[in-house]
Amino acid sequence: MENTQNDSIVKENKMGTMPLGKLLIDISLPMMISMLVQALYNFVDSIFVSKICEDALTAVSLAFPIQNLMISTAVGTGVGVNALLSMRLGQKDKRAVSDSAMNGIFLYSVTCIVFIVLGLFIPRIYFESQTSNPAIVEYGVQYLSICMIVCAGLYGAILFERLLQSTGLTKLSMISQLAGAITNIVFDPLLIFGLAGFPKLGIAGAAWATVLGQFVGFGLSLTLNLIKNKEIEFRIKGFRPSLTVIANIYKVGAPSILLGSIGSVLTYLINLILGSFTSTAIAVYGVYFKIQSVIFMPVFGLNNGIVPIVAYNYGARRKDRIIKAIKLCAFAAVIIMTAGLLIFEIFPHALLKLFNASDEMYAIGVPALRRIALHFPVAAVCITLISVFQALGKGLLSMIVSFVRQIIVLLPAAYLLSLTGDVNNIWWAFIIAETASVVASAIGMRLVYKKDIKNL
Repeated sequence: MENTQNDSIVKENKMGTMPLGKLLIDISLPMMISMLVQALYNFVDSIFVSKICEDALTAVSLAFPIQNLMISTAVGTGVGVNALLSMRLGQKDKRAVSDSAMNGIFLYSVTCIVFIVLGLFIPRIYFESQTSNPAIVEYGVQYLSICMIVCAGLYGAILFERLLQSTGLTKLSMISQLAGAITNIVFDPLLIFGLAGFPKLGIAGAAWATVLGQFVGFGLSLTLNLIKNKEIEFRIKGFRPSLTVIANIYKVGAPSILLGSIGSVLTYLINLILGSFTSTAIAVYGVYFKIQSVIFMPVFGLNNGIVPIVAYNYGARRKDRIIKAIKLCAFAAVIIMTAGLLIFEIFPHALLKLFNASDEMYAIGVPALRRIALHFPVAAVCITLISVFQALGKGLLSMIVSFVRQIIVLLPAAYLLSLTGDVNNIWWAFIIAETASVVASAIGMRLVYKKDIKNL
């Protein structure tokens, strides 16, 4: 029998057969846990940095847009690889599955090299464009230079964890992410404060702990793919990049990358608006992101789980499973975000105390946490629908929805509210923007349903 015939007679993947409630838990729960741990180590990272001084915490907050851009390019490419690879699995085309993976590896390598080169030149220019405080600039340059120049671990970890996730091996992905996160958490205090015989590196120690954790995740996820991932054949010999496969990856992934890039630009500009009041407002905004990520990351993990489920069943033309998966995911996301809303409303002082908050930080931070958190349940629905758009190859639509939220609404609203002269009024912009986003998401979902799902 020919190899092509053998490839077509493949045992049905669990994404097409397992009961959806159990499948969503099976795929998403490990990702939710691992992404929660990832959020926690960024959370813990900032807690330790805040013990140095508020300027160090502000520097890490200002570094966020560049770090987010790096993560966005990696995750966005991963979304494209994930969706394409899962669709090829649903079509039972084993060679196309491997081609998707190998071209993904090529794209990750090129992107990583670009950021290494940028890391040699832009950190100081970047920080000086945002603040004239020399202490914040020096802290920021130390931290960001390391994170950019030694970013191979970040890109490798995200790539190979995504390959595990896209083939349903989410428990193995969780193991590699946990290993990286735990490594970072352990080495943060050791390298920042010079404990247990390690050198005292200050804010540079936080950066080295981060990249060390990334390399541990990279090494473990690579090993697990080579040993356990039977769906992908890693063919280095004779490999040549395919423009067709790359175009299909970026058809879904490029909008996600642009979306993340928009987020970086937005954060950069919001920091400029907040900095016109006080650098403490920038620190508060950074602290908010670290705290809210503990809530949002599990939801992103949940929605990362729905991408291969929807993509696979779209490839297999299983309308009933697509619709049920969307409803289950949206319901679970709203429950998680409502819990987050309650935590932010009831315990804002306790949350800020973790970051060694000053009186000024409390004055700005408490209203910030309580006001911004009001949009959490609405955001849960938007995140779910955006993930569905990506899974169905509608990456451009997901970009449009996020563009409406962040650039068309949030940034102008934040600027206009800043003109009131009260920094605390700026936080209402998040509520306004999320309202616009859910309307755009609902319209987009209606169009996608009519065109792509209804007649399956």
